[in-house]
Amino acid sequence: MKLELPALPYATNALEPHMSAQTFSFHHAKHHNAYVVKGNELLEGAGIEADTLEDLVKAAAKLGGALFNNVGQCYNHEFFWKSMKPNGGGAPTGAIAAKIEADFGSYDNFKKEFVAGGVGQFGSGWVWLVVDGGKLKIAKSANAETPLTSGATPIIVCDVWEHAYYIDFQNRRPDFLACFVDNLLNWDFANANLAKA
Repeated sequence: MKLELPALPYATNALEPHMSAQTFSFHHAKHHNAYVVKGNELLEGAGIEADTLEDLVKAAAKLGGALFNNVGQCYNHEFFWKSMKPNGGGAPTGAIAAKIEADFGSYDNFKKEFVAGGVGQFGSGWVWLVVDGGKLKIAKSANAETPLTSGATPIIVCDVWEHAYYIDFQNRRPDFLACFVDNLLNWDFANANLAKA
């Protein structure tokens, strides 16, 4: 299969003022697209057969190196775009709300742990809400790493590479993460992923 740059699930200005159209012009159109282009170059002759992006990530992880870095980043970014929506964030609804209450004790505890996880990810990477061993957990990953390769089920993710937030938040990563949870997080997407876990 070939990698493709997916269309954003909303207009580039739909998340303003929390995430600017200017951020998307760099992040989606340039950074994500570069992973697609380079990933497709590296996939030529790699002998990988996969029907889904998830399967492609798992297969590329076995080979590692630049191939995995580019394929993994394509998956992570596509998951990140879907983890946000206009007028998102705030207290969860649906099945994820009860699961957060059971596994974190409260939504406030979840938010505190999620933000702390993202702040604590040294350098470039990601902070995830995953299902692992039947429980919701906060997971961190560096660079292109993804919970898919460790057997956990991703529920939502926030990108903490500097290009994800520097135009809008400069070096204030904690503020960006809090804004993501309060204003952008797509609980509908989280519920759909929980149902598959």
